[in-house]
Parts: sequence; C-alpha cells; structure tokens
Amino acid sequence: MSVQWRAENTENSTDSLETHVRAILAALGEDPGREGLEKTPARVAAAWRFLTKGYGEDPDAIINGALFTEDYQEMIVEKDIDFYSLCEHHMLPFHGKAHVAYIPRRKIIGVSKLARLVDAYARRLQVQERLTNQIANTIMDRINPLGAAVVMEAEHMCMRMRGVQKQNSTIITSSLLGAFRTQEKTRAEFMNLIRGHRS
Repeated sequence: MSVQWRAENTENSTDSLETHVRAILAALGEDPGREGLEKTPARVAAAWRFLTKGYGEDPDAIINGALFTEDYQEMIVEKDIDFYSLCEHHMLPFHGKAHVAYIPRRKIIGVSKLARLVDAYARRLQVQERLTNQIANTIMDRINPLGAAVVMEAEHMCMRMRGVQKQNSTIITSSLLGAFRTQEKTRAEFMNLIRGHRS
C-alpha cells in the first residue's frame, strides 16, 4: 500500500472501520447493539489504527535524525527486540524477537532508532520474509555500513490458532547483506552473539 493511497483514504476512515466491524459482528451472528458489544466497533477501530501505525511512520526520518560520525568499524548488535505484526494473509498476529546488526563505515545510529525502525515496518500488514528484508535494506541504504544483518524469530497465530494448529512452531528468517554475506567469520560472529538467548 502506498503512502499516498493511504493518505487519500484516511478521511472518515475510523467511522468507516467502525461501520465494517459492526457489519462483521452481525455477519458472525452477533447482535452489535447488545451491551457487551455496543462499544466494540470503536475499540476495534482504535486498536487497528494502533496496530497499523507503521504506515504513517517514515523510516528515513527515524534514521536521518540520529546519525553520528564516529571512528568505529566493529560490529554493533541489538538483539531481542520485541516486535508485533499482523499477517497480511489472515490478519492475525505474529510476534517475536528481532536481532539487528551492522558494521559502521563512517556513521553510527542511535541505538533506540534500530528498535523504532523494526516497529515502523512491523506495525503494518506483513509477511515475515518481507519485514526482515525491509529492515536490513533500509539500514544498508540509509547508513551505508560495511554490512547489515537481521534475524527474526516469530510465532504465527495463523498457524497456532487455525489451519495446521502447530503450537510449538517458530519461523526464523534472515537477511545478510554486505560483509555479513561475503565474510564467513563475520557471519559466524553475528550468529554466535545472538545465539546466547535461545533456549
């Protein structure tokens, strides 16, 4: 979904969401007017606005506001970043941990911005594979490091609550760019650093 398309369709969108939620409740056989459900359309609309707020966030602005020149060319790793997203196929949650690393060339980024970057892409309708690539590619494009790496581990409710109903499955995706792809030692160091948290 383009930012322009979303901007052009946000007017009165909360009222529209409430109307559609009310219709869904009725289609499920519920009475949207009963006491327990009377305010549900408004609550659901507010929740969906929050869960998809990443559409209104600019990853470039997140990074560009916190770039600093520093003579440092060793690996920087931020691991165990909690994230929550929505599967675009069933609109059910998937959530887990993101591990993000880069090797600076001349610029470093404020550490909190890596977590904000993860959230900016996660708070959209997503697939985990694309989400992983978006984070890594943005770091490469905007910081111009020697390399960037992202590993994401997530539990998908679309697999646990419905469908195959596999309760203990975890999906792991990775995107390894620059030195993390071309240098085996660098890749191994990153994997060893993030492996410590796993059970």
